[in-house]
Amino acid sequence: MNTDSRLEQANDNAAAFWLAQARAHGWQFRVRPGLTAVRCARTPGDSQRFLVTRHYAEPGLVEEELAGLLNEWETIRFTLEDPYGGLDLSRFGATRMPVMPVMAREPGPVDGVTAELPAASRARGGGSLTVDEALDGDSFAQVERTVVDGFPLPARQPWTRGDALPEQLLRQPDCRGWIGRVDGAPAGACLTYDDGRATGVYWVATLPDQRGQGVARAVLQTALAHAHPDRPATLVATSLGEPLYRALGFTGLAPTCWWTRTSAGG
Repeated sequence: MNTDSRLEQANDNAAAFWLAQARAHGWQFRVRPGLTAVRCARTPGDSQRFLVTRHYAEPGLVEEELAGLLNEWETIRFTLEDPYGGLDLSRFGATRMPVMPVMAREPGPVDGVTAELPAASRARGGGSLTVDEALDGDSFAQVERTVVDGFPLPARQPWTRGDALPEQLLRQPDCRGWIGRVDGAPAGACLTYDDGRATGVYWVATLPDQRGQGVARAVLQTALAHAHPDRPATLVATSLGEPLYRALGFTGLAPTCWWTRTSAGG
């Protein structure tokens, strides 16, 4: 499959994952051709999410559509993901964030992972490293707390169970959580979301005191091996995570430009 098609798969998966979160939280959302919008409405100051999913010929038309949504939802803070890089949201008081790559891994086995769960190995510090799927509310809460504190998500700190990733998300079709533990204590986590065409990887996080132990690699390897290895996997990489993803077989599809506004005045 060509790069453009894989990029569209990655875009669609990210939009579907945000829609799953909207259903779990009870948030409003809009799905329009080429643009998905989620109104994260826990508090008036919460950041809304907008995802561009298809290439556009006229950036101004997308910006006009965004302006309408910002006005309708009385948006203060927002983040918009633009994998095509043609928008200029500075007039909305938004700031362009550092460009990050959208990446994909072709279907196939993952080296060094067994069929059994939990997957067991040794952490680089010598402890026992295990990775398992979160199948109930308590283990999913461990995933949530690890993401909040390890990614981190400052707006969700201090951690409150169900605030960032409610248990209802685990009940959404094809949303799965993965938890890595060192000597039985939570150390790293991620989520995967399968939409029938691709498996998206999200919120890969390691707790600060467990970094450098190989936790993120073990969590990601296990998730890739057990969450539909017959489908392509997609993600957006931070600069810190990109070397690991490339080592596990991901390649870049396109740079994505994120715009963020942190207050009504920009």
